[in-house]
This record gives sequence, structure tokens and C-alpha cells, in this order.
Amino acid sequence: MFTRNNQLAVVLGVTMCVGLGIQTVHAHDNDRFEINDRFGNNERPGRNKTPKNVILFIGDGMGISEVTLTRYYQYGVKGRMNLDKLKYTGFQTTWSLKPGAGPDYASDYTPDSASTGTMWATGRKTIDERISQGPSTALNVPGKNYQTILEVFKAQGKRVGNVTTAEITDATPAVLDSHISLRSCQAPKNMTSCPTERKAVGGPGSIAEQTVDHRVDVLLGGGKGRFDGTGGLIEGGPDTGRTVLDSAQRQGYKIISTKSELDALPWRNLPVLGLFTPGNMTTEWTGPVATLGDGVPAHACTTDNRPSNEPSLAAMTKKAIDLLDHSPHGFFLQVEGASIDKQDHAANACAQLGETVAFDEAIGVALSFLERNPDTLIIVTADHSHTSQIVGEDTSGNGNPTGYSDNLITREGQVMRVTYGTAGGVDRPLASQLSQQHTGAAVPIWAEGPGAEAILGTTDHTDLFWILQGK
Repeated sequence: MFTRNNQLAVVLGVTMCVGLGIQTVHAHDNDRFEINDRFGNNERPGRNKTPKNVILFIGDGMGISEVTLTRYYQYGVKGRMNLDKLKYTGFQTTWSLKPGAGPDYASDYTPDSASTGTMWATGRKTIDERISQGPSTALNVPGKNYQTILEVFKAQGKRVGNVTTAEITDATPAVLDSHISLRSCQAPKNMTSCPTERKAVGGPGSIAEQTVDHRVDVLLGGGKGRFDGTGGLIEGGPDTGRTVLDSAQRQGYKIISTKSELDALPWRNLPVLGLFTPGNMTTEWTGPVATLGDGVPAHACTTDNRPSNEPSLAAMTKKAIDLLDHSPHGFFLQVEGASIDKQDHAANACAQLGETVAFDEAIGVALSFLERNPDTLIIVTADHSHTSQIVGEDTSGNGNPTGYSDNLITREGQVMRVTYGTAGGVDRPLASQLSQQHTGAAVPIWAEGPGAEAILGTTDHTDLFWILQGK
């Protein structure tokens, strides 16, 4: 049996070899990784807890700091979030690869959402910008398509769902139901950068086209502009000259666009494509963008920003579970809180906080389902870490952060200073002029349900592909 002591011996052995220069980290595009995979090529010995239902929550850009500032602001230092109720916690590394000749590729320490999503979706590393394809010599050279976890579960007879507050064609949701060399090739009119993957030349088409062609049972999010006439017309195949929405209707999708339509949807109406906004969905909260120096004067956040015709992430999650939970084989659902990342990029603390609170409320929906369905595995993690940090609110002058700051009045009546410092400088005095960068720190992971203990310790995003399957 593969015991924890055996694991320790393997880790120590690898560490010693690396230190002596005997072995370097390398990745083959058709194998699991030798150093970050402690369990061999195919399975995790000793695990036989296979869940019937699997719900994977991805807080985009939701690192330890993003969780902590949300906890302190909204619930107080002694407060606890829904994700804190999950039984097991651990960490995951998120490094990606750089383009190269292969089979060995240099490590990229600060990945994007496409490469990290590909990791848990396929169990393999790839380069940034790439969606469920392997690495290659350059961004404009497609890699080898990798089977995704959604495809695995669908082949097993499970119902499958994909929910996000971003465009449904954005990188994180896209890794489940598409394979393409560049994440920007989202709609038919966006395929200039992916010429060999166009349907007109026999390719699979854009992310929107592939998403519909995969016949995912439940698709809920933003991005209608990638599917209607705004996104261009399909070139090639049975839907030539039509929009992707037309293609979806031909393939039997029930198409909805408002909260009331979602609320009224019966479970028999599958597959369903819910597109509630032209682009990304509206943030729950709003507030000022951070500024240099002392930052924005202390304030509370505005918490009623989402229009009433847009469903919350919790509402989409509940409906998705209700729709999927009618199969003897169970279901797989991925839920993304996308704009935690997007508002971290924008140095907008209030909007970022509101999206994290909304994400945690969606986790609460899944926990209620777990209480009634103990054969369900829930996993919560982030795709990568981000920039926001809590720093001293009483600094001034040379002690001030060099980045952009906001000062928030928490529920405890205290001031909490949040700073963003991975982009910008005195030559760019407005945070709105730039986009804060991701960071390379390991991300937290929480889990409960059959096989949840596999996330303990420090694992890699590629391990999630196997953990989700109970292997």
C-alpha cells in the first residue's frame, strides 16, 4: 500500500536528486508529470471513494489574500465563510509551461487562466493562452488536443454543466468543452489568430461553436455577443452562414436570457443555454478604483449593483444542480466566480469583494445539496493567485505602499487598507490605466465528500483531473 511515509520518501528522494543536479523538472506532453505527481502514471493507489456527483468551484484569481480580505470585510476577523465549513484544506501549485521545441519545456511561474484551467480539465500542463491542448513551439502553432474532465464524465453517462459570471467562452469555462490554441478565438469572427482551426478548413471552430457542439447539458453565464450575430457567422459544416445561436437551436438547446426565464425553467428542458449579458455579467458590488499614496478615503462598498434581470451566481448554481440532478449516473458541474480576477486586475476592491461574497454564497448552495446527497464531492479552489494585499492602514509618507490603495470600512467599523502593486507606477498615476498582474503563489483548495482527503498537503492543479474522478 502507498502510505504517507512512502510519499515522504519519494518527495525527499526527488528533493535530494534535484539538489544534486541529477534530475530537473521536465514535462512530456503525453505523460503525467514525474515530480509533482506522487502516485504514478494513471491512478492513486488506495483510493476507492468514487463520488456520484462532482461540483468544482473555481474562484478566478482567488488566492489566500483575496479570501482573507473578504472574510475580514464582510464577516469580521472571527467570522467564517461557507468555504471554511469544508472538511479538508490544502494547497495547489499552478505553474505552467513556456513554448519550446519539447519534449522538455521551461517552467512559467505566473500562469494565466487558460493554462491553469487546462491543468485540472486534462491533468496535463500546457502553455499560457492555450485551451485544453498541449504545448508547442509557439503560441500560433496548435498543440495536441487533450481529453477533458467534462468529456470523461459525459462519456460515463453523467450530466454535465458549466456556470460562470464571465462570458461562457472565457478561458476557465472554455477548458471543459473546447480545444483551441488561443483563448482569444472565442467566436467565429475572432478566428483570425486561429486560421487552421476554423470550420471552413475542417477545424473544430471557435470556442462558442465547440461549446454548442459538445452538447453540454447546462450552460449558464454571460457572452451572448459571442453567439449571436455580433460574434459573426459560422463558416463550414451544417450551419454555414448561421449564428452560433442558430446552431444551438438546431441542436435542441433551450435558449434563455433573463433571471425570470431561468427561474421558470423545468428540469426536462435540456440542454439549456443561458446567456444573460452580451459580455461578462454585472458585478454584485461596486466602488472606486484604488489610487496611489494614501489611497481612496475610507468608505463602505455599494452592494446593489447587479440588475434584477440578471441571476446571481448562487441562483445559477442552484438551478444548474436542480437541472442536472436527474440522472442515475450523477452529474459534473463547474462553477466559476470569474470577476474576482477581473476586478483584481482593475484594482477595484469593492467589486472584487462582492464577487467573492457571491462565490461563497454559491458554495453554500452546494453545501446544502451535499447534506442531502452525501455521495457528492465538492472541491473549491482558485486557478491562480493575484495581487491584492491587506497592509497597514496607519502608514504615511515613505511608509505608504508603492502601489494603488483603497481604504474600506469593515463590518467591525475598522479601516482595512487593500493595496495593488503588481503593475503601474508614478508614470501611470491612475490604476484604471493598467491591468494588475497575476502572482505565482500556490493557491488554497478546500474539499468535502467522497475522496476529498486527496487534496490534503500540497498537490498540483494537474492532480485535480484525477481527484475529481476518485482516482
